[in-house]
Amino acid sequence: MTTTSRTDPILVTGATGKQGGATARRLLAAGKPVRALVRDTTAAAAAALAAEGAQLVRGDFDDPASLPPALDGVAAVFAVPPVTFRPTGPQTDLEAARGRALIDAAAKAGVDQVVFSTVASTSPPAPANSGKAQIEQYLRDHIELATVLRPVRFMTNYLRAGVFSIDGIVGGVHRHLFPPHEPMQVIALEDIAEFAALAFADPARFAGRTLELAGDEPTPVAAAAAISAATGLPVRYEQLTAEEAAAISPDIARTRERWLAGQRWHADIEALRVIHPGLRTLADWLAESGAAAIRAEHT
Repeated sequence: MTTTSRTDPILVTGATGKQGGATARRLLAAGKPVRALVRDTTAAAAAALAAEGAQLVRGDFDDPASLPPALDGVAAVFAVPPVTFRPTGPQTDLEAARGRALIDAAAKAGVDQVVFSTVASTSPPAPANSGKAQIEQYLRDHIELATVLRPVRFMTNYLRAGVFSIDGIVGGVHRHLFPPHEPMQVIALEDIAEFAALAFADPARFAGRTLELAGDEPTPVAAAAAISAATGLPVRYEQLTAEEAAAISPDIARTRERWLAGQRWHADIEALRVIHPGLRTLADWLAESGAAAIRAEHT
């Protein structure tokens, strides 16, 4: 193991994305040195992070030789290995290979703490063959102080349509897979960053832990009503039909079928609030930033 201190930088991957960006800014706000792994140091999002105090370093998961310099002298890593999608769903093998490349480089550099943000599990469990599941196991096998965060659906998903043309609000309608009157867990990006910051502040406490993360669980209809009240814009919810889901992709259709069969995210929100008392509800997020962002998109 190399000699590092908690004053050494934390490497944040995906730093120009949602979770990585939120985590980098949370750490910087607390005065923690951040090294941001980016593919293009001249990109606007990267420049914005640099302006806030992050040290930029170029790296690419598909170029393993670029990773060791980024990891030199870091105290810990926040990891969100990038995933790519085919029309039928995520490229599992590629995602797993990217995660293993980072973990191998971290282990070789003597980095003993990695916080890896993956995706929420369901109860009953979905098939555990995703790239993220493979990375989780590889992480536990190779990194001494490994923490896994499993966030549910982001509250910011209300801001724009996602990769499969669902989510967001289009023409006053929010459309998704979820049954309209059943609870649906959501999480603020800032709270994912908060749990990561807590893990970095107390590595021994969070070593070996897997945290299912959510901050609220409104029904989709109640969430649409809350957004309408907070923004002054009329918003309603519509559930995708089986035919509409299949037209998007086979993976979306399978997810819809599993959800209707009873699979649900299962974060223990009250237990999480003991660890992080400031955990945001949907109403909190709307009041803090979400309502203004939604209005800006639709006015």
